[in-house]
Amino acid sequence: MTDIAIMIIITLGALFVLFAALGIVRMPDLYLRISVTTKAATLGVGMILIGAAMYFNEASITTRALAIVFFLILTAPVGAHLIGNTSYYKGVPLWNRSKVDDLKNSSNGPPENEVRKDEPQRPQGEQTAE
Repeated sequence: MTDIAIMIIITLGALFVLFAALGIVRMPDLYLRISVTTKAATLGVGMILIGAAMYFNEASITTRALAIVFFLILTAPVGAHLIGNTSYYKGVPLWNRSKVDDLKNSSNGPPENEVRKDEPQRPQGEQTAE
């Protein structure tokens, strides 16, 4: 009975990791990709590790697996938030069909006069050699 539960948990974990991989390919912009991969991959890897801890059934392995799950749950959303925030401040555009931009009118949003160009910006005062 335990073997069946382990197989189900690990299979569900692998499916969530697969959904995370599909989300990277299918989602239209960076922000949706971050959201999908953070949620699905964290849940998938967590389930795989819990299944491994159940399979080995040793205190040292179970403790390590649970510690990894704990730190993954703590760090993955924080990292995704930082990447998303930095991307927004750098001017990475939202999907053109996005309806809500919560940071647009906030004091923490990017400057209104900021124009993104494909070329790197030169610092002020730097002269070009012509």
